[in-house]
Amino acid sequence: MRLFAAVLPPPRAVDELRGAVGALPADGRLRWTGEAGWHFTLAFMGEVEDRVLPDLRERLRRAAAHTEPFGLRLHGCGHFGDRALWAGAAGELDSLRMLAERADAAARRAGVPMEQHRRYTPHLTLARCREAVDLRPYLEALGPFEGSRWQVGELSLVRSNLPVSGVPGERPRYEVVGAWPLGGGGA
Repeated sequence: MRLFAAVLPPPRAVDELRGAVGALPADGRLRWTGEAGWHFTLAFMGEVEDRVLPDLRERLRRAAAHTEPFGLRLHGCGHFGDRALWAGAAGELDSLRMLAERADAAARRAGVPMEQHRRYTPHLTLARCREAVDLRPYLEALGPFEGSRWQVGELSLVRSNLPVSGVPGERPRYEVVGAWPLGGGGA
């Protein structure tokens, strides 16, 4: 299973971002991420063997239990080079980063081979492109975006099902396969 740990924005935040993204100029070179794919990846694990799943789930549950709920909002935007556009976050970013660290550590301790550790950059990917695109119009349009604050109360384990049909424009499908309350509630 191809897995990652994530924070999922609530419907209200998705609605607000949809409105901002819907007002952006069209460019056929950009492949827009579907709303079902809007999330803050905390720890990308790649292919995870089934035998590791029980330990991984338990360690993610503990990571969530050791993290108190915190406030977050979608805020502004950014880019990775000239090939990815993303929405940013504001609020209790130290708590978000700590949850990302804990999710990464949980995966490592469960035996998931993780990529080399890098400082966590909170972002929600909006679009990617195969060729260089001038992202300045998008950055200028989304730069002032401020979403409403929400309370992050859950850590999710998400399965990514990559497209296999070869149909142009097909997107990955995401399925939440586990979720744990922050702060130990309901444990």
